Amino acid sequence: MNFDQLIKQSKKEYRDLFTDQTPIILIGSATCGNSAGAQIIKTTIEEELQKHQIKCKIISVGCIGLCYAEPIITIIKKGNPAIFYRELTSKIAKELVNSYIIGDDPKLEYALGTVDLDYFVKNIEKSQKTEISEDISHDIEQITPLFELPVLKSQVRKILRNCGFIDPTNIRHYLAQDGYSGLSKAINLKPEEIINKIQKSGLKGRGGAGFPTWMKWQLCRDSDSETKYIICNADEGDPGAFMNRSLLESDPHSVLEGILIAGHVIGAKEGYIYCRTEYPLALKRLKKALSQMKEYGLLGKNILNSGFDFELTIKEGAGAFVCGEETALIASIEGERGMPRTRPPFPTTSGLWGKPTVINNVETLASVALIMQQGPEEFAKKGIEESKGTKTFSLAGQIKNTGLIEVPLGKTLREVIYDIGGGIKDNKQFKAVQIGGPSGGCLPEKFLETTIDYNSLICAGAIMGSGGLVVMDEDTCMVDVARYFLEFVQNESCGKCVPCRLGTKQMLDILTDITHGEGIEGDEDLLHELANGIKLASLCGLGQGAPNPVLTTLKFFKDEYQAHIQEKTCTACYCKDLISYVIDDDLCTGCMLCLKSCPAQAVTGEKKEIHKIDQEKCIRCGTCFESCSKIKAIKRISPSLKV
Repeated sequence: MNFDQLIKQSKKEYRDLFTDQTPIILIGSATCGNSAGAQIIKTTIEEELQKHQIKCKIISVGCIGLCYAEPIITIIKKGNPAIFYRELTSKIAKELVNSYIIGDDPKLEYALGTVDLDYFVKNIEKSQKTEISEDISHDIEQITPLFELPVLKSQVRKILRNCGFIDPTNIRHYLAQDGYSGLSKAINLKPEEIINKIQKSGLKGRGGAGFPTWMKWQLCRDSDSETKYIICNADEGDPGAFMNRSLLESDPHSVLEGILIAGHVIGAKEGYIYCRTEYPLALKRLKKALSQMKEYGLLGKNILNSGFDFELTIKEGAGAFVCGEETALIASIEGERGMPRTRPPFPTTSGLWGKPTVINNVETLASVALIMQQGPEEFAKKGIEESKGTKTFSLAGQIKNTGLIEVPLGKTLREVIYDIGGGIKDNKQFKAVQIGGPSGGCLPEKFLETTIDYNSLICAGAIMGSGGLVVMDEDTCMVDVARYFLEFVQNESCGKCVPCRLGTKQMLDILTDITHGEGIEGDEDLLHELANGIKLASLCGLGQGAPNPVLTTLKFFKDEYQAHIQEKTCTACYCKDLISYVIDDDLCTGCMLCLKSCPAQAVTGEKKEIHKIDQEKCIRCGTCFESCSKIKAIKRISPSLKV
């Protein structure tokens, strides 16, 4: 069977899957879904179907991105739109099997939303539709179509187009969505023609630096060496970031196709995927995908009868944040300790084992596959002049709709946080957003109209980074946030250069003193001096970007630093050494929950009487505060400790 026949057959199989009479249940089975109980739900459904001898197709799919609603399942019955159900439990799963799979009651009270069946087969039919039909029957008109939900309505799913809708362990599902058609086109083009297409698309590296992808490829191609390498950097280490992991778990072949295209362009016959061991499911699905590629002639000798030979190896990293830096990553693959080296020479000239090497991020390579499948013009339609295309982000922190999103570059932070993210949890006040990971910056409310693009974020004091976006509310202490990120970077520093090794340690010590109420006048000036020195003198991007969270919090939240240093108070009532827990006599009901939960026996009082907290015994663990979350009789305060 040739490649065209394989594509045709895969499309037919996928179309038939969604158009016959047998009900289908899609179960979100990426890390977020599994951790929320997706596999328990799957077992429950299988047992209930077996109990009633009901025929039903159950397909494990990837992550649709709505982490806040996991575990999610999708039920598809002939003649009805697909219905997405959120926050499933075993009890609800059984109820859905009996009421909807066996009966006709869709139990709309559990539904997240619906989507017309055409979404699942529109690529198969080569439809050019861009909107989901709202022609919904069978008494479910009151359900908003899935892509009309605020969390998805403002998104443009390009890189994530297959996530949550295909089985990531089945290569035929990817082939049915025009998978590897980009590779098929590429191997029949000259490398220069492909580079021109990538340049025309405006694609910049999605790993954080934003370097033009075509230029990196051209530099490597122009290097004088017969041996060259392509490396996929999947060492995603930013706190709160999970874009690459989700893509590898949900649509691994999109990344692998991009690797092959890049390898063909630069003249490489061998490539590596560098992925941290902390991503076991991503690694499992990558290994499965590689075996399928070999089975279908998409890896090895004479790929698609083109004369193109290519081998791909997975290198499992130990989880060192510094190995996300190109030269440290190369050292790790070579079997050395992951430590950066001075540049130049750059990897495109002297990389893996001294040979020209291109290192691209997971999302960059998935974008390459997309560009070759749909054309550079289609990719460039989204975004703005200097930042083309879409970008995936992980929304984390104190935001209602946590999860994985994809938006056109040029969206504002406000649109992402409020329109897509749903705003701040418990309707509290927005305080800051950390964008760009440990090397990024903390931006206050006045920057919410900032557009998310490479230049605008740098001007604001942050960076795009790989796409981690952590939202903070009014209860967040920005001094402690700076301390947290410095602690992370200091722990992850390889120690090779003095500014990073010792400079970040000294900054961390100062920030720790401030959060303990031991800061002194002049600490702010010293932090500024150290930060600027570390930025200028550090060897790699880890050290150069390490001071950014400190510098931005010093700039935008100076009053909090001054309160900690001068008044010995934490205005957010967060820093353990600067707060006290007290009981509001007017609210206390004497329920004794706080007394029973206190590990230090600092709470006293009789049942149905007002309780008291002994401040000498209190260890400020917050257990009593959490136990009283409904009545809210326990308050967290930060009295001035200034002597």
